[in-house]
Amino acid sequence: MTVFPSRREITLRGLILGALITVVFTASNVYLGLRIGLTFASSIPAAVISMAVLRLLGRGTILENNMVQSQASAAGTLSCVFATFPGLIMAGYWHSFPFWQTAGLSLAGGVLGVLFTIPLRHALVTRSALPYPEGVAAAEILRAGAEAQSGQGLRALLAGGLVSAVLSFAAGALRLLADGITLTASAGTAIFQFSASFSLALVGAGYLVGLAGGLAMLTGCVLAWGIGVPWLSSHTPNPANLPATVFAHDLWLHKIRFIGAGSIAVASLWTLVELLPPVLSGIRQSLRPADGDTTTHERDLSPRAMAGLLVLSALGLWWFFKDFLNPVTTGATTLVLAAVLFCVVFGFLMAAACGYMAGIVGSSSSPISGIIIVGAVLSALMILALETLGLVPPALMANGQKLATAFTILLLSAITATIAISNDNLQDLKTGQLVGASPWKQEAVLIVGCVVGSLVIPPVLNLLYQAYGFAGAMPRPGMDAARALSAPQPALITLITQGIFSGTLDWTMLGAGLTLGCGLIATDRLLRRHDLSLPPLGVAVGLYLPASTSITLAGGAVLGWALRAWANRTTHKDTETQARQTYGTMLASGFIVGESLTGVAIAGLSGALGRDDALSMASALPVALPELLGGLAFCAACAWFARGLVGQRDQALSP
Repeated sequence: MTVFPSRREITLRGLILGALITVVFTASNVYLGLRIGLTFASSIPAAVISMAVLRLLGRGTILENNMVQSQASAAGTLSCVFATFPGLIMAGYWHSFPFWQTAGLSLAGGVLGVLFTIPLRHALVTRSALPYPEGVAAAEILRAGAEAQSGQGLRALLAGGLVSAVLSFAAGALRLLADGITLTASAGTAIFQFSASFSLALVGAGYLVGLAGGLAMLTGCVLAWGIGVPWLSSHTPNPANLPATVFAHDLWLHKIRFIGAGSIAVASLWTLVELLPPVLSGIRQSLRPADGDTTTHERDLSPRAMAGLLVLSALGLWWFFKDFLNPVTTGATTLVLAAVLFCVVFGFLMAAACGYMAGIVGSSSSPISGIIIVGAVLSALMILALETLGLVPPALMANGQKLATAFTILLLSAITATIAISNDNLQDLKTGQLVGASPWKQEAVLIVGCVVGSLVIPPVLNLLYQAYGFAGAMPRPGMDAARALSAPQPALITLITQGIFSGTLDWTMLGAGLTLGCGLIATDRLLRRHDLSLPPLGVAVGLYLPASTSITLAGGAVLGWALRAWANRTTHKDTETQARQTYGTMLASGFIVGESLTGVAIAGLSGALGRDDALSMASALPVALPELLGGLAFCAACAWFARGLVGQRDQALSP
C-alpha cells in the first residue's frame, strides 16, 4: 500500500549523513567498475545504514531516510564515469586525473541527468508498469525500517559485507585465494574456454538481477565462448603463436565484444522507439506550470528552475570543453558548440533508453557501457563530418589524431554522467513514489548528490591508478601488470575511438552485432507470446562482458531463483516471504559492498606502501593451491548464503 506521510524530508543531518555515505559508495563503485566493469545500486545499503543511524539520533522518518538514500545513490551512480575518463590515460593524453576538469564534467553531466529524469518520471514511473526491482526493494526496506525492523536488515548487510571482505582481502591482498578459474581446451584448431570468478559481489548482483536477466547474460556468454570464439579461432590465423588462452581472449576482446556492442546499440534504439510516445507526453507535462490542484506528491522542480539548471549545465560543458582544447589549439568554437548540443540531445535520448532498461532489469545490470559505445561511434563520426566541412582546427587531427581521440573520450565522459544518473535516479523516484515523497525535493537532493559525488571521484581515480595501474597503462615501471585494474570499458572505448579516426576499426563485427540484435529482438517478441522472455539487452551484455563475470552473475541469479522457488513452496504467509526477501536482499547487498570497500582499502594500502603485492603470501604456497582454496572458500560462502536464507525462514516461522 502506498503511504503519503506529511513529515519532514530534507534535513541538515540527512544531507550530512548522505554526504558521508556518498564517499563510501562512490569509492566502492569506482573500484568495482574498473575491476570487473560493473557497478552496484547503492540505494539499498544506503537506506539500511541511514535507518540505523537516524534511529540512533532519534526522530527519523521514512521520508528523511528516503532523501538520504536518494542522495547517496545519485553520487554512487555518478561514479560510472570510470568507464570513460581512464581512456584519456590509456590514449596517452593524461598522466593523472585533473581535479577540476574531472569533477566539473561529472557534475555538469550529472545535473543534466537529473533534469532529464523529470519528464521521464512521468513516462516511465508514474504511468508505467515497469517493475523497477531495486526501487521497489528500497521502498520495502524503508517501510520495514519505519516498522522498527531495520536492525535485522543491518545485521544481514554487515554479515554479508564481513564475509565478502574477508574473502576479498585473502584474495586481493594476501593472495592466499585465487579470484577465479579459467579452463581452456582445444578441438582441432577451435579453442573453447570456461571462466568463472570467485566474486561474492557478482553472486550478490546476480541475486538482485533475477533469473531472466541472469539467463540472458548466460546465453550471451554461451554465444560468445561456445560458438563465437571457437569458430573464429578455427578460421583466424595466429601468426604470433599466442598460447590458446591468450589467443582466445584476444579474439573475444577485439572481435566478439564488438558484436556485443552492435547488439546493444540495436536493442537500445528499439527501446527508444517504443518509449517515444510516453516520453513526449512526459515532457509536455513536466513543462506545464503547476496549478493549485497539483499535489505535493506530483510536483516537480519548476520550469524556471529546470531552465536555469539546463543553461548552467550547458555553460559548464562549454567551459570545460573549451578549457581542454585551449592549450593545444584555437578556433574550436564550432566543435565545442557541436559537442555541447550532442551532449544534450544524445544524452536525453539515451537517458530514456537506459531508464527503461533499469526499470526492467535494475540499475546494476543496465548496459550503460553499450550505450557509451554507440555514443563513441556517433561522436567520432560527428567530428569527422565537421573535419570534412573544414570546421575543426587542423591540430585536432594531427599527431595520429591524438587530440581528436582525447576530445571524443572527454565528450563521452559528460554523456556517461548524464545517462548513468538518469538510469539510477528513476529507481529512486520509484521508491519516492511508493513511500509518498515530494518529487521536487527528491530531485533537489539528487543534485546535491551529484555535487558531492563529483568531488569524490577525481581523488579516488587517482588513488586507484597510482596503486594498481590500468591494463596497458602503468603509472610507474616495475609494477605487476597482472594485478592492474582491467578497466574493460575505457580500454574498449579508446580502441573504438582510435579505430574510427585511423580508419582501422573492424566494422564487420559491429555489423554482425547489429544483425544479431535484430534477431534477438524478434526472438524475444516471439517468446513473449508464450509468456516467456529473453531480454535482448541481457544477451548482448553477456557477449560484451568477460565470461567470468557473466557465468558467476548467472550463477547468483539461478541460486536466488532456486531459493525463492523453494521458499514459495514452503512458506504460507506474505510476511514470512517478505522477511526472507528482505534478508536475502541485505545479504546480497552486503556481498557487493564488502568486496568493493575492501578493494578500495587495498588500493589505499598499496599506495601507502608503494607496492601492490606488499602483503602477498603466494610465494609460500604451491602454485595450484590458491585456486583450490579460492574455489572451496567461494562455494562455502555461497552455501552460507543459502543457509542464512533458510535460517531466516525458520526464524520467521518460529513462535
